[in-house]
Amino acid sequence: MGAVAVEGVLFPGINVRIVSMRVAAEVVAVEALACGRPPLCPSCGRRGMRGHSRYVRRLAERPLVGRPLVVHLKVRRFFCESAACRRRTFVEQVPDLSERYRRATAGLRKWLRAIAAGMGGRPGERMCRRLQVTAGRTQLLGLLQAPAVPARAPRVLGVDEFAFRRRWRYGTVLVDVEAHRVVDVLPDRDAATFSSWLREHPGAEIICRDRASAYSSAIREAAPDAQEIADRWHLLHNLSSAVEKTCHQHRPCLRKHTEAEQESVTRPVVIPLPAPVLPPPKIAVRTRDRYADIHRLLDAGYSLSAISRRLHLDRKTVRRFRDTDLRLLLASARHGRPKGVLEPFTGYLTERFTEGCTSRHPAPSRDPATRLPGHSNASAPLPEGTADRDRGTGPRHHPQPAHDHVMDHAAARHSGSE
Repeated sequence: MGAVAVEGVLFPGINVRIVSMRVAAEVVAVEALACGRPPLCPSCGRRGMRGHSRYVRRLAERPLVGRPLVVHLKVRRFFCESAACRRRTFVEQVPDLSERYRRATAGLRKWLRAIAAGMGGRPGERMCRRLQVTAGRTQLLGLLQAPAVPARAPRVLGVDEFAFRRRWRYGTVLVDVEAHRVVDVLPDRDAATFSSWLREHPGAEIICRDRASAYSSAIREAAPDAQEIADRWHLLHNLSSAVEKTCHQHRPCLRKHTEAEQESVTRPVVIPLPAPVLPPPKIAVRTRDRYADIHRLLDAGYSLSAISRRLHLDRKTVRRFRDTDLRLLLASARHGRPKGVLEPFTGYLTERFTEGCTSRHPAPSRDPATRLPGHSNASAPLPEGTADRDRGTGPRHHPQPAHDHVMDHAAARHSGSE
């Protein structure tokens, strides 16, 4: 692949020459010089031959490598030498790059117009922010241009209302049903506005509308020969509403038939499944695997030291697995685990949970003989102010110092004063 000039990458097919390029952390700045033929005067069409001056235009371009791209374009100003032309000077415009009174390039404006048409104002503004393009919602909506309204209405015209702001302001949208495109948008949903539009744009043979009376009166007044039909969505919506209303009125009859059908249906035979089996613990699996590996190596003729080095085990462990039966090893693995601090009270806790006690505070009426050791005062009421102190509010109670501490503190103060 041959080398390509920078102009061919940034401005393909455009008559500009890049003078310098500066890449910063926030922006990429390019200084370019227009080098095309002298332009024509926009008023008289005569080509400018005598230069007047040069000046620099700042144009925003599509982002480059995740950074905004700014083009400082130096353009030429020419004299118009036609005596009959009212324009004395004019500035050249670079095709496909600069436009009159624009601060963005033609390519960036195409981007913004596509974003505005596809996403609208605020969503388009958020998308531009993600694309490192500076554009507000007002600027995006200003790029949209209303399509030209045909002189005659389409053969099949669709009419429906929409909300500019729900429950506040509504408009009317006119659609070409056969071509599936919007024809025009009316500022309100009044019959007078729609009837005047039908008079100005004749030719509608079939008008597809909803059941609004305003549109019906406008059609009878402005296009009496047009055939009125209901659109598919409103037909299905009205049908579903009618069916739902009928079912609601005959609910007792439907419930009676449903109960009779449920009684007549044979119940399926329930096949009891075996109780689920818990998987073996990891320590049991490790013991079985270690026992099998040691005995496999013993059968192969390895010594205890060789097995110890091969399996990274102690010789005493290898000897114990050689001389002990597998059942004893599994029993030792299951019962030889360290017991927790609640292990002696497992039976008592299970009994209390079975009785329905799920709170961590024991009941006051419980027999003191069955309380946990060391917790004889567990059910006693807390001192006044304890709960408030735990929450950070209420009076604070300081503990009473011991008698020995008081005497030692007094003796120390007495000796210091002497």
